[in-house]
Order: sequence, then C-alpha cells, then structure tokens
Amino acid sequence: MYQLLKGKRGIITGALDNNSIAWKIAERAYQEGATFTLTNAPIALRMGKINELAAECKTIVVPADATSVADLENLYKTSVEHLGGPIDFILHSIGMSPNVRKKKSYTDLNYEWLNQTLDISAISFHKMLQVADKLDVLNEHASIVALSYIAAQRTFPDYGDMAQAKAMLESIARSYGYFLGKKKKARVNTISQSPTMTTAGTGIKGFDVFFDYANKMSPLGNATADDCASYVLSLFSDLTRMVTMQNLMHDGGFSSTGISEDLIHSLTANS
Repeated sequence: MYQLLKGKRGIITGALDNNSIAWKIAERAYQEGATFTLTNAPIALRMGKINELAAECKTIVVPADATSVADLENLYKTSVEHLGGPIDFILHSIGMSPNVRKKKSYTDLNYEWLNQTLDISAISFHKMLQVADKLDVLNEHASIVALSYIAAQRTFPDYGDMAQAKAMLESIARSYGYFLGKKKKARVNTISQSPTMTTAGTGIKGFDVFFDYANKMSPLGNATADDCASYVLSLFSDLTRMVTMQNLMHDGGFSSTGISEDLIHSLTANS
C-alpha cells in the first residue's frame, strides 16, 4: 500500500456485502490510511453485512436514507464529529429501480416507480452535494465520486429506467462540480464501470449473457470491483486534483471498441 489517503476523512455509501464495489473501496481506503464512516439505507442495513465491514475498518455505521435531507444532515454532522474534522472524500454508490426489480418493460413503466428510481439513484446525489455544501462540511480539495454506467449514453433494453437515472447522475456531477470547484476547489466525477458481479448487477435480466459479451468486447476484459476500487482511490487522492466534472470510463476499453475478434469468433462459431 502507498498510504495515498493518509490523514483523509470520508463517507462511503452503498456497501452491502463483500461483492459490492463500495465494500472493496472501503477496504482499500482503510488500507491506504483513510478514516471514514459507512452508511446505507436502513432496509439495506438489515439485508447486508455492513457491520462486519465496519469492524474490519474500525469505524461506525450511520443509517441514512439518501433521499432524506434530514438523514443526510445527521450523516454529515455525525461523521464530522466521529472523524474529528471536515470531509475529504465521498462515495455515492446508490442505485435502485422498482421497475427493473419488478421486471416492468421500458415501454410499460410505472411512473410512480420511475420517480422513485430517479430520486434514489440520481437526485440523492444532488441532495448529498447540496447538504454537504450548505453545512460546509467539505475540506478544500475534497473529492466526490459517484458510480455510473454506459447505459447513460447507449441503449441496453433490460437496463430500463436506470438509464435515465445514470444520465441525470452524470449531469448533476457536471453541474454541481462547477460550484464546488469554485467554492472549495473540490472535485465531482462519475465513473462508468464495466458490468460487475455485484448483488445489484446480477439482479438485471440477462446480466450473465451481457457480462460475457462485454468481456469479449473489451480489449482488457471487464474491470472488476477490485479494479474499480483502485481507480476510485486515485480520484480520492491528491494525485488527481485537477480532474473534475468528468464521466470517466473504467471498462477495459469497451466504450471505444466497435467489435472485437473474440466476439466475431464467438458469433461465427454459433452460426
């Protein structure tokens, strides 16, 4: 380890179990010298194993519904008090679609559920940024990262209304990144990650087939959760102080590849 985050304080959302990208990021951040609090929605806390992660990283869990301004205010105040100072980094790893979970076709969306998708998966990011801004809990040169997906730019039929949520998430990073950059020299970025074998990812219809397709399309193969953790840590560190308002592709080259030899061989073998 390089102690890239020595002395830095943060907040990590979304760790559910050891398959979660957020879980891997927390472990790496701890190894790199950071102190941080963990948070997730109360229902997720009951489903997951976040308390095991907290014990491993010698920290606390602060329950918070990221769609609730009051919960976020408590999260920040508790975190600053527990960590002993302002926040240097925040991970937004929050996403859920009732339409996708209940297998509603994109052409037959429940609009009330769509509003929930946007609130949970995207507007929560704006709330996290705005509450942090208003409470003035961010340190100079703080770094905020949210996890996104290429469905914000390209169509993947079974990704449903989460595509709109990711597009909004990336737009919020650009818009709020400007204001936090001017005010705090803070950075706000999103990472567009490869399909990853997480609890959330594997819940999407046809995920295993698409995972294999993306792996064949990507010159470097799919980026793993551990790979993503390393990339996020570089963004939390002082090595990337001039990177902001970007959607950064972390996909093994998938987003720049038209077609690959591996995919051609696979298609011709099955024809």
